[in-house]
Amino acid sequence: MAKENEFVSQIADIETDFPQWYTDVVLKTKLVDYGPVRGTMVIRPYGYAIWENIQRELDKRFKETGHENAYFPLLIPMSFMTKEAEHVEGFAPEVAVVTHAGGEKLAEPLCIRPTSETIIGTMYAKWIQSYRDLPVLMNQWCNVMRWEKTTRPFLRTSEFLWQEGHTVHATEEEAMEETMKMLSVYEEVARTCLAMPVLTGRKTEKEKFAGAVATYGMEAMMHDGKSLQAGTSHYLGQNFSKAFNIQFSDKDGALKYGYTTSWGVSTRLIGGIIMTHGDQRGLVLPPVIAPVQAVIVPIASKKPGVLEACRALKGRLAEAGVRVTLDDSDNSPGWKFNEWEMKGVPVRIELGPRDLEAGKLLLARRDTHEKSEASLECAEAAVAALLDDVQQNLYLRAKARMESRIVSAETLDELLDGVNQGNFVRAGWCGCRACEDKVKEFAQATARVFAKEDTAERCVACGKKSAHTVIFARAY
Repeated sequence: MAKENEFVSQIADIETDFPQWYTDVVLKTKLVDYGPVRGTMVIRPYGYAIWENIQRELDKRFKETGHENAYFPLLIPMSFMTKEAEHVEGFAPEVAVVTHAGGEKLAEPLCIRPTSETIIGTMYAKWIQSYRDLPVLMNQWCNVMRWEKTTRPFLRTSEFLWQEGHTVHATEEEAMEETMKMLSVYEEVARTCLAMPVLTGRKTEKEKFAGAVATYGMEAMMHDGKSLQAGTSHYLGQNFSKAFNIQFSDKDGALKYGYTTSWGVSTRLIGGIIMTHGDQRGLVLPPVIAPVQAVIVPIASKKPGVLEACRALKGRLAEAGVRVTLDDSDNSPGWKFNEWEMKGVPVRIELGPRDLEAGKLLLARRDTHEKSEASLECAEAAVAALLDDVQQNLYLRAKARMESRIVSAETLDELLDGVNQGNFVRAGWCGCRACEDKVKEFAQATARVFAKEDTAERCVACGKKSAHTVIFARAY
């Protein structure tokens, strides 16, 4: 039995040692553990339940926009990877290669997929013959491997889970519409489900996906002011169609190359949720994706009728659609409070003899730590309303923080000062790669996305006339 003064293990200070705070949180809340192979992670049930909830929200929207799920092989012939020059050059440092199987050397090395444009392009070339076969709108949920040198659970690991959509269209206009549509789907899920505000826009040539004509990304601000690339949508033009011979006979009888797109988000989103909403007590989970939305903690549970009432309440809430659990363990209430707070459960319900006598229950919200009373008879409505309010408050709080920490800079010194203070920095850029590199060298900041409006007059690096206004930040 837990001692009365036993509390959840301490975690590092979120303000002074954010990296260690993050590691402490993901390990002590049992989201993940380290795998035996360097750079891999074991996603434990609590962490995987978050991914399942994110997956459900995304998959529903993919199907609503006409996409179908499929699955393609993990192993890709090396010859496929070399067909698109920019693609192979971009992924070469990260590719893991299988050279032996069954005790024998393979005739051709096989890549463990870092992404699936090549294998999917090969199959699309086989399946697509006519304009009647278009558009092709497919998505797959799978794992990928990218051999990373520096790793951190969820944020950057050698193997991770994701979805990757791959589509083929008859025209450039249709493919571009698809690219932007899926970016907007990602933004909507980030906003309404993850309570995570993001900036969306086009990436620079340096930051785009290898082999793409254009990459559009969404960037989220973490607690420490760094940016997390939370999702990307790529317009691939005809680059992969020509490399893999994805052709179709059009209505006029002419043989044409298709226009393709790809887009994806990964378990990195879980890291984004942790670093957007977490606090010194641990996780703070948005109700929409929280594995447990409400936990019932009995008070004086040995008193007659308390546990029975808690079990009845759990049944009522579950029937109303709330993901609820009852902590009827023999740990003390104080221990339970700390444990479930660290796990980020949005609402805690306390119910004891006095509450039963008064026909009330006590509600404690994780985001603000405020407590309130509610009628036991109307518990379903009270909990549902509180969950909605927590979800909205988390988004508005994160949005206000991000908006207050976007500053402008006209010089490299101002840009450096801005990122040193944990801000996103809006600055002009002439479009020259050398100036983009200069910003990274001087301030350790990269171009995240083009700003919505080109308001800057001069390039922050060289002082020449600005071609674009860019959001610069340090990034994960």
